Amino acid sequence: MYQKMKPFVQQEFISAKKFAAEGDSRQAFNALENAHVLGQHSTILHVKSHLKMLQWAISQNDLKEALGQIFRIVGAATKTFVGLVPSGNTGGANVSPFKAMPLSERNKRIIKLVNDS
Repeated sequence: MYQKMKPFVQQEFISAKKFAAEGDSRQAFNALENAHVLGQHSTILHVKSHLKMLQWAISQNDLKEALGQIFRIVGAATKTFVGLVPSGNTGGANVSPFKAMPLSERNKRIIKLVNDS
């Protein structure tokens, strides 16, 4: 799963960096949310998405988001490998880390492509 999903998650990280450089912090975070949804079934990608979200929170001086990400990094590192991840959860501190959420059509297509390959 990791190797197949990695390029899609990396592309979201690249998009987040581009949006941040352009001063569009909301779109940057949206890209990180997509990276989280796509990578949440791989411990490495899941933890990395939360680390990137923590970096974003620090860059925005968003203490609530930063603290939420620290909590989520611990959860991702200790729970992902046993499958304790709610499908579609976007990973931000603005949502419960235990709440399953609907997948966007785009993310559904990517996940299906990876699972079918």
